[in-house]
Amino acid sequence: MTKPISCIIVDDESMARDIIATHLSRIKNIEVVAQCKNAIEAFNFINNNAVDLIFLDINMPEISGIAFAKSINKNIKIIFTTAYRDYAVEGFDLQAVDYLLKPIPFERLLKAVNRYFEVNAKHLKNESNQLDDNDFIFVRSDRRMLKITFKDILYIESLSDYIKIHLTETCIVTRETISAIEAKLPQKDFLRIHRSYIVSLAKIQSFTNEEITVNRKALPISRSYKKDVLNHLENF
Repeated sequence: MTKPISCIIVDDESMARDIIATHLSRIKNIEVVAQCKNAIEAFNFINNNAVDLIFLDINMPEISGIAFAKSINKNIKIIFTTAYRDYAVEGFDLQAVDYLLKPIPFERLLKAVNRYFEVNAKHLKNESNQLDDNDFIFVRSDRRMLKITFKDILYIESLSDYIKIHLTETCIVTRETISAIEAKLPQKDFLRIHRSYIVSLAKIQSFTNEEITVNRKALPISRSYKKDVLNHLENF
């Protein structure tokens, strides 16, 4: 079973959010996991949840969509939405998947979503080829760049602005968000089970509907991740 694409809608106008959400409800394999009325709400959400795609309004109060796009993980794809044509060039400079002009008809949004699927398929292929060559990453800890081999990772724990990488022999603490480190891991080998935990599939000793045991440590499965986690494990 293909995992749905998790997307959020960020727009300060509730009607604009509702129109996009209604359009997306007609498209298979797209799941709207949140609607945010400003960039701050969106930033807080993506730091604690897995997000693949953002429908992002450009002209918003306080923090514009352009500024927000520049601040987030580049692995999260963006489809800009706006009532102003003048932003198109800057939007594409940020390598946005598409740029939609309001009011957005269903057919035009569907074209943008199909473009996302094409872009994502190419990205996954390139990522797979790269991971075949590299089975490690480097992380910064105590002013040094340390090599972490994927097969040595037991699980990863979020500590606010830091993460703790639990290895077979030791633990490493580095200043990075769990969502950022998740994007660097091979998806076929690791699973996000909670806003604070990622586990190595190969290191799972047992699981229930509520928790996963790794290295005799019981890790909770959060409600927001439970459906995807259990579906993944039961079909692994």
